[in-house]
Amino acid sequence: MAGANMSMCIVLIAAALVVAVAPRSEAAIGCNTVVSYLNPCLPYITNKGPLGKCCSGVKGLYDAAHTTPDRQSVCNCLESLTGTYANVDLNKAAGVPKQCGVNIPYKISPSTNCTEVK
Repeated sequence: MAGANMSMCIVLIAAALVVAVAPRSEAAIGCNTVVSYLNPCLPYITNKGPLGKCCSGVKGLYDAAHTTPDRQSVCNCLESLTGTYANVDLNKAAGVPKQCGVNIPYKISPSTNCTEVK
């Protein structure tokens, strides 16, 4: 019986080591990060102020989203945020990337299918 327990311990330790050294997938950008980058855009897309420093946030977020999971996470966050904030002008929000000289592969809209973003 002691031999079986010892074998099981060795198997569990080996499994833990494999998990510990396995490459981790790159974490997607969280919604809090998206909000922090795009917070300067809020006055503009709610018709309460100029474009201002919005473009620096848009460009920073664009540069931070390196992987497909990052871009899909940003897309999902934008999709959910467009319905969260009151008085968001969806046309202005959708046009911000172009105004800032950033080409994103999807439209900022509550109806965007973010699983198609690559």
